[in-house]
Amino acid sequence: MWLEKIFNIVLMGPSGTGKTLIAAGLCYDALKSGYRAYFRTMEQINEILIMKDITRSALMEYNKLLKAHLLVIDDIMMFALEKKQAVQLFNFINHLHEKASFIVTTNKSPEEWVKMLDDEVIATALLDRILYRCEVIRLSGKSYRLKNRKTIFN
Repeated sequence: MWLEKIFNIVLMGPSGTGKTLIAAGLCYDALKSGYRAYFRTMEQINEILIMKDITRSALMEYNKLLKAHLLVIDDIMMFALEKKQAVQLFNFINHLHEKASFIVTTNKSPEEWVKMLDDEVIATALLDRILYRCEVIRLSGKSYRLKNRKTIFN
Protein backbone atom coordinates (compact mmCIF):
# COMPACT_ATOMS: atom_id res chain seq x y z
CA MET A 1 0.00 0.00 0.00
CA TRP A 2 1.12 3.56 -0.69
CA LEU A 3 1.06 4.36 3.05
CA GLU A 4 3.75 1.77 3.77
CA LYS A 5 6.01 3.55 1.27
CA ILE A 6 5.26 6.90 2.96
CA PHE A 7 3.88 8.45 -0.21
CA ASN A 8 1.93 11.70 -0.22
CA ILE A 9 -1.04 12.78 -2.29
CA VAL A 10 -1.82 16.38 -3.22
CA LEU A 11 -5.36 16.97 -4.47
CA MET A 12 -5.40 20.30 -6.26
CA GLY A 13 -8.30 22.07 -7.91
CA PRO A 14 -11.08 24.60 -7.59
CA SER A 15 -13.68 24.51 -4.83
CA GLY A 16 -16.40 21.91 -5.18
CA THR A 17 -14.50 19.44 -7.37
CA GLY A 18 -14.33 16.63 -4.80
CA LYS A 19 -10.92 17.07 -3.16
CA THR A 20 -12.21 16.80 0.39
CA LEU A 21 -14.49 13.86 -0.44
CA ILE A 22 -11.61 11.90 -2.00
CA ALA A 23 -9.28 12.73 0.91
CA ALA A 24 -11.90 11.69 3.47
CA GLY A 25 -12.49 8.41 1.64
CA LEU A 26 -8.77 7.60 1.55
CA CYS A 27 -8.49 8.47 5.24
CA TYR A 28 -11.44 6.18 6.01
CA ASP A 29 -9.84 3.33 4.03
CA ALA A 30 -6.59 3.81 5.96
CA LEU A 31 -8.48 3.65 9.26
CA LYS A 32 -10.28 0.46 8.18
CA SER A 33 -6.87 -1.05 7.30
CA GLY A 34 -5.60 -0.39 10.82
CA TYR A 35 -3.52 2.74 10.23
CA ARG A 36 -3.54 5.75 12.55
CA ALA A 37 -5.11 8.27 10.20
CA TYR A 38 -6.38 11.74 11.02
CA PHE A 39 -8.34 14.29 9.01
CA ARG A 40 -7.82 17.91 10.02
CA THR A 41 -8.47 21.21 8.32
CA MET A 42 -5.63 23.68 7.96
CA GLU A 43 -7.45 25.87 10.48
CA GLN A 44 -7.46 23.03 13.03
CA ILE A 45 -3.75 22.34 12.45
CA ASN A 46 -3.00 26.04 12.94
CA GLU A 47 -4.96 26.13 16.17
CA ILE A 48 -3.15 23.06 17.51
CA LEU A 49 0.24 24.51 16.62
CA ILE A 50 -0.59 27.82 18.29
CA MET A 51 -2.17 26.32 21.41
CA LYS A 52 0.12 23.30 22.06
CA ASP A 53 2.37 25.34 24.35
CA ILE A 54 -0.62 26.81 26.18
CA THR A 55 -3.17 24.06 26.77
CA ARG A 56 -2.79 20.44 27.69
CA SER A 57 -5.54 19.32 25.29
CA ALA A 58 -3.79 20.95 22.31
CA LEU A 59 -0.48 19.36 23.34
CA MET A 60 -2.17 15.95 23.56
CA GLU A 61 -3.69 16.45 20.10
CA TYR A 62 -0.31 17.56 18.72
CA ASN A 63 1.41 14.48 20.17
CA LYS A 64 -1.34 12.26 18.74
CA LEU A 65 -0.79 13.73 15.26
CA LEU A 66 2.96 13.16 15.55
CA LYS A 67 2.23 9.40 15.78
CA ALA A 68 0.05 9.34 12.64
CA HIS A 69 0.61 7.01 9.72
CA LEU A 70 -1.54 9.35 7.62
CA LEU A 71 -2.46 12.97 8.12
CA VAL A 72 -4.96 14.67 5.86
CA ILE A 73 -4.65 18.45 5.81
CA ASP A 74 -7.75 19.87 4.16
CA ASP A 75 -7.71 23.30 2.51
CA ILE A 76 -4.03 24.02 3.03
CA MET A 77 -3.12 27.55 1.95
CA MET A 78 -6.76 28.61 1.76
CA PHE A 79 -5.79 31.61 3.89
CA ALA A 80 -2.53 33.49 4.26
CA LEU A 81 -0.37 32.55 7.24
CA GLU A 82 1.62 34.89 9.42
CA LYS A 83 5.36 34.27 9.59
CA LYS A 84 5.21 32.51 12.98
CA GLN A 85 2.39 30.24 11.78
CA ALA A 86 4.31 29.42 8.59
CA VAL A 87 7.39 28.48 10.61
CA GLN A 88 5.31 26.30 12.95
CA LEU A 89 3.66 24.56 9.99
CA PHE A 90 7.04 23.93 8.37
CA ASN A 91 8.50 22.51 11.59
CA PHE A 92 5.47 20.25 12.05
CA ILE A 93 5.59 18.88 8.50
CA ASN A 94 9.37 18.63 8.61
CA HIS A 95 9.10 16.49 11.75
CA LEU A 96 6.54 14.16 10.15
CA HIS A 97 7.59 14.01 6.50
CA GLU A 98 9.76 10.86 6.68
CA LYS A 99 7.48 9.13 9.20
CA ALA A 100 3.95 9.65 7.88
CA SER A 101 2.06 10.10 4.65
CA PHE A 102 0.14 13.27 3.92
CA ILE A 103 -2.90 13.95 1.85
CA VAL A 104 -3.17 17.65 1.17
CA THR A 105 -6.12 19.36 -0.47
CA THR A 106 -5.60 22.81 -1.91
CA ASN A 107 -7.07 25.21 -4.40
CA LYS A 108 -3.72 26.99 -4.78
CA SER A 109 -0.89 26.13 -7.13
CA PRO A 110 2.62 25.75 -5.65
CA GLU A 111 3.50 29.19 -7.02
CA GLU A 112 0.63 30.71 -5.05
CA TRP A 113 1.92 29.15 -1.81
CA VAL A 114 4.76 31.69 -1.81
CA LYS A 115 2.21 34.51 -1.72
CA MET A 116 0.16 32.82 0.99
CA LEU A 117 3.22 32.35 3.20
CA ASP A 118 4.92 35.61 2.18
CA ASP A 119 8.22 33.73 2.29
CA GLU A 120 9.75 31.98 -0.70
CA VAL A 121 12.26 30.01 1.38
CA ILE A 122 9.63 28.53 3.72
CA ALA A 123 7.22 27.84 0.84
CA THR A 124 9.96 26.08 -1.16
CA ALA A 125 11.08 24.01 1.83
CA LEU A 126 7.49 23.08 2.71
CA LEU A 127 6.70 22.03 -0.86
CA ASP A 128 9.99 20.13 -1.05
CA ARG A 129 8.90 17.93 1.83
CA ILE A 130 5.32 17.46 0.68
CA LEU A 131 6.12 16.83 -3.00
CA TYR A 132 8.91 14.33 -2.27
CA ARG A 133 7.44 10.88 -3.03
CA CYS A 134 4.13 12.40 -4.01
CA GLU A 135 1.33 12.04 -6.51
CA VAL A 136 -0.25 15.33 -7.54
CA ILE A 137 -3.80 14.92 -8.76
CA ARG A 138 -5.30 17.95 -10.47
CA LEU A 139 -9.07 18.08 -10.42
CA SER A 140 -11.03 20.39 -12.67
CA GLY A 141 -14.59 21.26 -13.50
CA LYS A 142 -17.39 23.23 -12.02
CA SER A 143 -18.31 23.12 -8.36
CA TYR A 144 -20.58 20.20 -7.52
CA ARG A 145 -22.24 22.34 -4.84
CA LEU A 146 -23.00 25.21 -7.23
CA LYS A 147 -24.14 22.82 -9.95
CA ASN A 148 -26.57 21.20 -7.48
CA ARG A 149 -27.45 24.34 -5.56
CA LYS A 150 -30.74 24.22 -3.68
CA THR A 151 -33.14 27.08 -3.27
CA ILE A 152 -36.31 27.61 -1.26
CA PHE A 153 -37.88 29.56 -4.13
CA ASN A 154 -39.37 28.00 -7.27
